[in-house]
This record gives sequence, structure tokens and C-alpha cells, in this order.
Amino acid sequence: MNWTRTTVLATVALTFLRIVIGLHFFLEGSSHLRDSAWSSAGFRKAAVGPLAEFLRADLPEVGDWSETLANVSGSAADDIDGSADAWRASVVAEWRRLWQRRLDVLAATGWSADAEVTATAEAAIAEADKKLSDMLADDRDDLLEYRRQRQRLSEMSASAMARDLPYVRKRIADKRRELESQAAGWMSQAAAIGVEVVTAWDRPLSAAQRRLAATAVEPTRLWKADRFVSWALVTIGAALVLGLLTKFHAVGGICFLLSVVASQPFWLPAAKATYEQWVEIAGLLVLASVPTGGWTGLDYFLMPLIRGLCPLGSCRRDAS
Repeated sequence: MNWTRTTVLATVALTFLRIVIGLHFFLEGSSHLRDSAWSSAGFRKAAVGPLAEFLRADLPEVGDWSETLANVSGSAADDIDGSADAWRASVVAEWRRLWQRRLDVLAATGWSADAEVTATAEAAIAEADKKLSDMLADDRDDLLEYRRQRQRLSEMSASAMARDLPYVRKRIADKRRELESQAAGWMSQAAAIGVEVVTAWDRPLSAAQRRLAATAVEPTRLWKADRFVSWALVTIGAALVLGLLTKFHAVGGICFLLSVVASQPFWLPAAKATYEQWVEIAGLLVLASVPTGGWTGLDYFLMPLIRGLCPLGSCRRDAS
């Protein structure tokens, strides 16, 4: 009798664990999908360790910042004017590409830009280019210091101390976050100028045409990755709550959480705490090891199908 009671309590406890973890995944993923402004950019910027560069590779930029103002390899850090002009040119080129894509999208409705609209669009780009040039001129000293700090950071990262001394690695991580924050400030100003350009382009359009023109903005790799991860969290969470293919989705949840903790290796001084993720990994390992879905979930109804389709004797043993 005591053994039976223990078995029932263990089943209830494991089912409760499965549902709670599943709800956490589902609610996190659905909240990301509902919030159009949500982005994993902050998480990626805070990453340290071996995966840091990989995670930051998908961060969107305004213009070609990483190859111009942020690039201090092969050129002197004091070459601020050439780098600033190259970045400004890359931003203006992005605006022109967006204008062409808008024309292509609107052409499907039979609309075409006449000479006056084209002249207005070119004037908006020229005015925005002037604003961007003035901004860079005003911030020239700050940009020069930014590039010098980037060069020092590059030298420090390549030094032997960065490999051997924990406090140096922490200093490098802190300095990288500081410089990325500064760069984000300049790029956000350029993005705000770009919004003014688009507003000028929208004036001669109707409301329906404006909505259609807005689709010309190409989604970034970060946006695509965020949508994939959000839908994956929703799927894993819903499947765990329902007990559907529980082991498979538990392993999927483990893989996702491992990617999170790998971005913050606990042995690095600059890493953030990941206790909550490790607790959920432990819970998912338990769920992946026992047939909780077959006891109190939809997997119970899939067992006859699994026994009928799987030719391996191990499948039958697992189902039983």
C-alpha cells in the first residue's frame, strides 16, 4: 500500500513538474510573439565566452558600422574622417536601396513615382545625408576616442593576459559592452534620421499604399532567429503541458537552455548567473528520462501507434 501511494505521489509530482516547466516555456514564447518590440539583442550583447562572437554576428547594424568606424585593423585608429565618411555612405546607400524596394512593391498596384515625387525623395535623402554629416562632425572627438578605445580593446584581447588573468577578461567584457553601447547610440541617431526620410516618402501615398510600402523593409537575421526561437518555445511548452512527445520536447528544451547557459559560462568572471536555467535543465532531464507523458498525457494514446509502427523491441519496452 505504501509503495502504491508513493508511486501515485511521484506520478503526480512529475506531472506537475512537466506542466509547470511547459507553462514557463509557453508563456515566455507567446509573450515574445505578442510584443513586436521584443528582441534578443540585449541577451546577445551580454554574451561572453566562446559563443559570444557567434551570437553577436546576427546583431543588426545601421550601415556598415563594423567594417568602417568599428574596424581598426589594418588602419590607424586616428583615421576618423575616412571611416566616418565610409559609414555615412553605407547608411545613405541603405536608404536608396529601401527607396528602390518601395518602388518595386508599389509598382505591383500600378503606382509609379512621377518626377515631382522622385525629386522630393531625393531631396529627403540629401537633407538626411546633411544631418548625418553634421552629427558626425559634432561627435568627431568622441568618435576618435571610440576608435582609440576599440584599438586598445583589440590589443588587450589578443594579449596573453586575456587568456591567463580572469580580471583582464572581465575588464575586456566590460569595455566591450561599453563600446557597443556607444556605437548603438550613434546608430540609433542615424536610424531616427532614416525614419524622417521614410516619413517624407510616405506623404504623397494613401494609407493603404503606406502599409504596402512598409512591407519593403526586409526582416533582419536577428528578427528571423527571434521568431524561430519564440515559436520553438511555444511549441515545446504546449507539448510539455499536453504530454505530447514529451521526451522529444524535453530534449528540445534542454538544448535551448544549454545555448543560454553556454553564452554565460560560469567559470568566467564577467558571466551572469544562470541558476534558474540549470534548475530547469535538471527538471527537463528528469522528464526526458521517465515516461510522464505516457502516464498522464497525450502520449498515452500514442503508445499503441508507436508499438505498431516501430520495428525495434526497445520501442515496445519503452511503451510498456
